[in-house]
Amino acid sequence: MRVVIAGGHGQIALRLERLLTLQGHEAIGLVRNPDHAADLADVGATAVVLDLEQATVAELTAELSGVDAVVFAAGAGPGSGIPRKDTVDRAAAASLAEAAERQAVRRYVLISSMGASFDPPPDTDEVFAAYLRAKRASEDDLSTRDLAWTILRPGRLTNDVGTGLVNLQTSVEPGSVPRDDVAAVVLGLLHEPATAGTTLELVSGDTPVADAIARFA
Repeated sequence: MRVVIAGGHGQIALRLERLLTLQGHEAIGLVRNPDHAADLADVGATAVVLDLEQATVAELTAELSGVDAVVFAAGAGPGSGIPRKDTVDRAAAASLAEAAERQAVRRYVLISSMGASFDPPPDTDEVFAAYLRAKRASEDDLSTRDLAWTILRPGRLTNDVGTGLVNLQTSVEPGSVPRDDVAAVVLGLLHEPATAGTTLELVSGDTPVADAIARFA
């Protein structure tokens, strides 16, 4: 597979890129900062310098030529304000999905967040609430498109070493999950077209990744 990952320098993205290249696939990461290209090269991926907030749909479409799948792993990140939650987590995701449609790249995995399925409670931090609303908007947009999409909502992300054991369901109780295991699940989803059209939630559990994904095949 030739896979483009938006947010290619993110912590999940770098792990996914390493896994893809270890399996002999081609990983291409879209990054805003050219200084990040070396980190992608270290995991065997190719960097394409492109600012998702500034790129046109036409520019994004050109970068998807000859691509088999797209993963949206981008995010405005900690410390960013409310406006960037919209421009990255919603608008950039919609632009990339539109580009995938134009280029007929069918397989598309969106990394979202647990909590995006409902409106944030009134006492939620306003920036985090904006993030969840942006993720929900990106989910709603993607679900209307003519793509073989899968939406993945991980729980609280940790840098613990992955166990390869997860709880992957259409709905799970809140919990945490190592970024290692999120990357492994995304890789598995890319290989399993039967998960298209599904929204899945992910936390740590006791089921091997392959078996958890096979339940939806």
